[in-house]
Amino acid sequence: MASELEPEVQAIDRSLLECSAEEIAGKWLQATDLTREVYQHLAHYVPKIYCRGPNPFPQKEDMLAHHVLLGPMEWYLCGEDPAFGFPKLEQANKPSHLCGRVFKVGEPTYSCRDCAVDPTCVLCMECFLGSIHRDHRYRMTTSGGGGFCDCGDTEAWKEGPYCQKHELNTSEIEEEEDPLVHLSEDVIARTYNIFAIMFRYAVEILTWEKESELPADLEMVEKSDTYYCMLFNDEVHTYEQVIYTLQKAVNCTQKEAIGFATTVDRDGRRSVRYGDFQYCEQAKSVIVRNTSRQTKPLKVQVMHSSIVAHQNFGLKLLSWLGSIIGYSDGLRRILCQVGLQEGPDGENSSLVDRLMLSDSKLWKGARSVYHQLFMSSLLMDLKYKKLFAVRFAKNYERLQSDYVTDDHDREFSVADLSVQIFTVPSLARMLITEENLMSIIIKTFMDHLRHRDAQGRFQFERYTALQAFKFRRVQSLILDLKYVLISKPTEWSDELRQKFLEGFDAFLELLKCMQGMDPITRQVGQHIEMEPEWEAAFTLQMKLTHVISMMQDWCASDEKVLIEAYKKCLAVLMQCHGGYTDGEQPITLSICGHSVETIRYCVSQEKVSIHLPVSRLLAGLHVLLSKSEVAYKFPELLPLSELSPPMLIEHPLRCLVLCAQVHAGMWRRNGFSLVNQIYYYHNVKCRREMFDKDVVMLQTGVSMMDPNHFLMIMLSRFELYQIFSTPDYGKRFSSEITHKDVVQQNNTLIEEMLYLIIMLVGERFSPGVGQVNATDEIKREIIHQLSIKPMAHSELVKSLPEDENKETGMESVIEAVAHFKKPGLTGRGMYELKPECAKEFNLYFYHFSRAEQSKAEEAQRKLKRQNREDTALPPPVLPPFCPLFASLVNILQSDVMLCIMGTILQWAVEHNGYAWSESMLQRVLHLIGMALQEEKQHLENVTEEHVVTFTFTQKISKPGEAPKNSPSILAMLETLQNAPYLEVHKDMIRWILKTFNAVKKMRESSPTSPVAETEGTIMEESSRDKDKAERKRKAEIARLRREKIMAQMSEMQRHFIDENKELFQQTLELDASTSAVLDNSPVVSDITLTALGPTQTQVPEQRQFVTCILCQEEQEVKVESRAMVLAAFVQRSTVLSKNRSKFIQDPEKYDPLFMHPDLSCGTHTSSCGHIMHAHCWQRYFDSVQAKEQRRQQRLRLHTSYDVENGEFLCPLCECLSNTVIPLLLPPRNIFNKLNFSDQPNLTQWIKTISQQIKALQFLRKEESTPNNASTKNSENVDELQLPEGFRPDFRPKNPYSESIKEMLTTFGTATYKVGLKVHPNEEDPRVPIMCWGSCAYTIQSIERILSDEDKPLFGPLPCRLDDCLRSLTRFAAAHWTVASLSVVQGHFCKLFASLVPNDSHEELPCILDIDMFHLLVGLVLAFPALQCQDFSGISLGTGDLHIFHLVTMAHIIQILLTSCTEENGMDQENPTCEEESAVLALYKTLHQYMGSALKEIPSGWHLWRSVRAGIMPFLKCSALFFHYLNGVPSPPDIQVPGTSHFEHLCNYLSLPNNLICLFQENSEIMNSLIESWCHNSEVKRYLEGERDAIRYPRESNKLINLPEDYSSLINQASNFSCPKSGGDKSRAPTLCLVCGSLLCSQSYCCQTELEGEDVGACTAHTYSCGSGVGIFLRVRECQVLFLAGKTKGCFYSPPYLDDYGETDQGLRRGNPLHLCKERFKKIQKLWHQHSVTEEIGHAQEANQTLVGIDWQHL
Repeated sequence: MASELEPEVQAIDRSLLECSAEEIAGKWLQATDLTREVYQHLAHYVPKIYCRGPNPFPQKEDMLAHHVLLGPMEWYLCGEDPAFGFPKLEQANKPSHLCGRVFKVGEPTYSCRDCAVDPTCVLCMECFLGSIHRDHRYRMTTSGGGGFCDCGDTEAWKEGPYCQKHELNTSEIEEEEDPLVHLSEDVIARTYNIFAIMFRYAVEILTWEKESELPADLEMVEKSDTYYCMLFNDEVHTYEQVIYTLQKAVNCTQKEAIGFATTVDRDGRRSVRYGDFQYCEQAKSVIVRNTSRQTKPLKVQVMHSSIVAHQNFGLKLLSWLGSIIGYSDGLRRILCQVGLQEGPDGENSSLVDRLMLSDSKLWKGARSVYHQLFMSSLLMDLKYKKLFAVRFAKNYERLQSDYVTDDHDREFSVADLSVQIFTVPSLARMLITEENLMSIIIKTFMDHLRHRDAQGRFQFERYTALQAFKFRRVQSLILDLKYVLISKPTEWSDELRQKFLEGFDAFLELLKCMQGMDPITRQVGQHIEMEPEWEAAFTLQMKLTHVISMMQDWCASDEKVLIEAYKKCLAVLMQCHGGYTDGEQPITLSICGHSVETIRYCVSQEKVSIHLPVSRLLAGLHVLLSKSEVAYKFPELLPLSELSPPMLIEHPLRCLVLCAQVHAGMWRRNGFSLVNQIYYYHNVKCRREMFDKDVVMLQTGVSMMDPNHFLMIMLSRFELYQIFSTPDYGKRFSSEITHKDVVQQNNTLIEEMLYLIIMLVGERFSPGVGQVNATDEIKREIIHQLSIKPMAHSELVKSLPEDENKETGMESVIEAVAHFKKPGLTGRGMYELKPECAKEFNLYFYHFSRAEQSKAEEAQRKLKRQNREDTALPPPVLPPFCPLFASLVNILQSDVMLCIMGTILQWAVEHNGYAWSESMLQRVLHLIGMALQEEKQHLENVTEEHVVTFTFTQKISKPGEAPKNSPSILAMLETLQNAPYLEVHKDMIRWILKTFNAVKKMRESSPTSPVAETEGTIMEESSRDKDKAERKRKAEIARLRREKIMAQMSEMQRHFIDENKELFQQTLELDASTSAVLDNSPVVSDITLTALGPTQTQVPEQRQFVTCILCQEEQEVKVESRAMVLAAFVQRSTVLSKNRSKFIQDPEKYDPLFMHPDLSCGTHTSSCGHIMHAHCWQRYFDSVQAKEQRRQQRLRLHTSYDVENGEFLCPLCECLSNTVIPLLLPPRNIFNKLNFSDQPNLTQWIKTISQQIKALQFLRKEESTPNNASTKNSENVDELQLPEGFRPDFRPKNPYSESIKEMLTTFGTATYKVGLKVHPNEEDPRVPIMCWGSCAYTIQSIERILSDEDKPLFGPLPCRLDDCLRSLTRFAAAHWTVASLSVVQGHFCKLFASLVPNDSHEELPCILDIDMFHLLVGLVLAFPALQCQDFSGISLGTGDLHIFHLVTMAHIIQILLTSCTEENGMDQENPTCEEESAVLALYKTLHQYMGSALKEIPSGWHLWRSVRAGIMPFLKCSALFFHYLNGVPSPPDIQVPGTSHFEHLCNYLSLPNNLICLFQENSEIMNSLIESWCHNSEVKRYLEGERDAIRYPRESNKLINLPEDYSSLINQASNFSCPKSGGDKSRAPTLCLVCGSLLCSQSYCCQTELEGEDVGACTAHTYSCGSGVGIFLRVRECQVLFLAGKTKGCFYSPPYLDDYGETDQGLRRGNPLHLCKERFKKIQKLWHQHSVTEEIGHAQEANQTLVGIDWQHL
């Protein structure tokens, strides 16, 4: 099909390109009926440009559209070439002071917590950085897309509304001028014409609903039969469903289906098939059939291609309009006029209305385009913003209903614009007064919640998923209401009062429907069957919490409004509970001669509800009356006398009793729904408008009635009236052996009731109840939170209630009450309570949960013990009540209260006869303490003429009345003071008696009311002294006893060590043998230590004993014994890589013999250092494998290790491992043969070796060519001069036991398999190469770490590293014994040939392309395979030494060739030292061979400096290598940090200090070798600048540099678009910390195929960048991600902290984040040490949820 299309399309293009915009515009200027002309033009050209085939070509379409369609409009509008016209308009225009930048998804936004009017006022990054707010307390979030920057909007900021860019010039006075004055008349006219036509066209075509015909004036004459099958987005179906369906319906590949799905999700629609009607209809039916099973089907339409073309152009037009009005405010004004002009059909016919009202019918892409246009036009023009707001408010109900029935997210709905309009204070006021907005919002909300019960309350039963979905949408209305109320009015007009009160009426109607909803009845007998629906009601309550608070704030700001609102609220409460008796019969209660009438009502039997918003609102308003003193100014206006306190307290009291009964376990059978309701009732999110207000309501009631009456009603509601009104009830109660549960329940209820009384009297920290201000309230909350334990900032904020601006007010007071402790490398910063605040601690603080209360009590008592104080926790001194609540304190001295206290104390005194509890007594003591404190304060503040009416001290010292003669409360306290069963409370009782005496003294000294002396004081004083002495004596005895026991223990310990001396000796020796303690052994004290060569220091063999961790058996490591192994982990690594882009094309054919100096990918081995028998390990691994097979059949979760790849966890430390390294003795000592005294020098040695190699190669050739005559053969052998003592037919015997040989093969194969990513094959000739390579790479990486951290080379290495390096080096040295001899000899020959050329090896890398340390390790470890056949007496040590010297010289040449020779200005003229002249001489030699290509000769000093610096890493690695290979201890000089140790290293490695001497000593052969190295063509190319080479010393690889401020990362990520789906913003941009690339993670668009599996961008990147291991930062979440392979990953805490020392994963809190260098270093260290995989293993073992995540999709 495509081929037929091509030429035709090209022809069309040609005719289109010949159109001239200028001519068409000219024609239009002449036209009489412009609309018809333009429409004809569009009808003709649009279908020719858009939608020509199955796949869109956006670039081409846009280019043509601009040329043919938009071009003429621009010409017409400007009247000249738009290239000149638009800049002119722009110049005439005044720059706007509004920023108006529309946010993209994920862009950072900033809100200032000090200056923003509300949290929705935000700045874009650019404006923020140029504003004053960057130094304030700001909050940073990432935008969900769709809002815009409020910079320049004076109503959004309390100060600093402008950034530097949008600053107003001082000359401009803020007067509203008409922007049209800058435009000429005819431009205005033309613009008006073209805007009117185009806007109308766009609206018409976008809201067009027919699928196959166009509007009449756009119909074409000849109409093609081409249709699209158009798939629309919905939020019901998942990606997977859509992809699967599309593959079936339009048989495309999965890749294409994913492409379709992504586009549908992004743009809201996409054509999935192009062709004739039938062809598309068929696809549609398949899609509908496939998706309609569970849910409604996907929306699919078959649309004619010309309609789609016009719609695409319509969207293009709207974007074009948006960009055109950017040139001038005048153009913007005209567009707004056009948009809001009423059409011919009257109401709602303007273009803007038509678009808004058809919003839910449009697809996502169209919506976002026109919303953007509205934002850049209507919302940026202040005059039209008002008019638009009015239209929006008028249509509010319809828009919201559309949104509720639509299924797209809020940000794609036009209803979301409410946040732009309602949060502007002036607009919100205007809409309330003119459009009655408050009532509209609340009515709309009520209309959507239609389910009511018989009493008209909301009912949320049968809460289906669909209803829940709808309910979530309806909640957005509450948000709108919150926006309208968010800024409080400062001035009230009469209209505002009237409309606000109308809104308040509506709001009360809403609360009335909530009053008493979800009533519950106690289940008795059996457990409830169905958990009732409770969440909906609480969700509603939570959402409304802030609105209720803001309503009260509005009322508080105007006295008239407050009085009216109070009356209205009271009236509604009366309606709800007018007959509050609910038909109950009245009863009379009496105690202590007081009696009261109430109703019979049992919470445990009747219905009770936790939702009482009307009562609670009234309580809030009542407090406001007190706070604003309206209650005292205008008492005549208030209905205070009509209030019936018993009615007010009834329902809140029931609610609190319900909580008490639930706590006492009486409602257990009502299931979890009730427990959850009680939890939320007290929870910080709801308590402000629930629990707190109930307490206030009770305080209100008590302050207006006789406290005795209140207490009796309360006893009756708590169902405790019987116990306290009948004398001796308690005794009877415990003697009739009643049900234990009932006793327990009653005790708990009494405790709860006393707790409630403590709250009523003690909770006076709300402004209006007590004489305090708001900060006192917050301070108190913080003090009590911190008295539980020190807390981090975020924990503390979570435990404080937030206001509507998400503020807790904590920052302003925290300094006064707490100290901040900074965090270490892990953990977070903590606030600790200041010690002087401890005296304000109240054990019965009403916001403590039970657990918190006991923790706080424990913590405070502990503190007091530490400070050597007594452990009483007396009630704190309280602020006075406000006058309206002043009478509340009388409850403490009322008769009923004293009766309750007396009864409980009586039970405690006669403690055996009664059922009572200590907490009950503790609460009574607390109450007595409160009363004494209260009286003390009254006495302190008393004035002359007043008499203190609060006479608690007198009342408690009076004994009971005649018939019973019960003792006074005071007397009972004195009795209890010495009760042995009350140890804990003694201090408290003592404190009470002390305070009592103090108060009595004050009474006596005060002139008013003298009181009779009571006895018992003197007695009390003396008893207290005795008590103190007794306590001191006991403490002393205890101390002596402790000391004695400690002495005994240490004696026993010493004794044990003496008896078992040999045991301890052994362990010490063992330590010495396993870690590098050899250095101090006396054998090698004062000789110079040499690590290699004939003069190598001989160390006596140390015997090594080790214990297997699996069978605990001890064994000596020997050559012939069973193998012992270390658990090890081999992994590919690019940590040292200088070139990550290298990629092995075909691992099966790749030859790893020479390592390139860029170390692009190495094999690293690490070990946890735990030792096992080889056979024990084999058994363990088999069992792990068997277990894994069983597990796979059961469940399909990954484990943290992959058994199929040979992985297992170390049985002791659970460290991830994938193979084992055998433990060996130093292998060189086993192969060392006799030592003859005269060892050849380098030149002779090279000659000998070359001859041996020739002989070997000759023999190899012989073997490979089939020989027909044996006679010939023997002649040939004679020709070949065998070097003296060389026996090529000799096969050495393998000294190792079978078990060790098997382990050598095992580890070798593992290294080969992992290093090359191939299947294991122990015969492969590359196995030995990989083993040597792993040894070299691991040593290099450890040397790198030590250098980076400036640690000495042979300092104290951790013993797991030390063991690992020793075993790895010895293994690599012994591995040749299990490989084929000829293979190893072949490797040696080839490696040797790279330095000493010979004819048979061509194509070897040039000297610049070989990593010399890898070469050295390979040569040294392969050499024994040649040397074992040499009986001429050349020792192994000599070979080592010569190889080492040869490689060192090659490395020096490498360094000289690549050293950059910038002159350093420090050219010393004075005669140079020998090293420098020697280097110069060598450089001149090079110059001879290389000719002019080599750079000019720099100074000798500079050359010697670069040689020394360049060769250091190589020398250090060699020292480590020979130290572990030959076991020669390191000289003590190298073990100290500091200096560079160059000379010491040279001595240890038997090198001359002047390295260039090597060349001078061996000049005969070296000159020819240097010549051969230099003549390589690659070296010439490098010197001529045609290629690069690695310079020495190699720079250490670091992770990328991260910015100090996190927001710059967010900004960078928000500008990053997904590389695959053209220009779309990535949802989870992720930064690779190794190379700095940004990736589009966790999305279908960027999945790629890797080894036959679909993987996400990050996983794919780990393979190219980190050979399977990756460290990423997920920018939107601010968390670090570690990945290893496809199934392993974990999250790690990010290196960014806020000012409180906390990380913010997920950016939930939005505090500014800054880079913590130490934490970043820690991540870098993990990477350098190759511990990322191990870290993931530990994390996955510790947290099983991590195992279930599909890491490969990230």
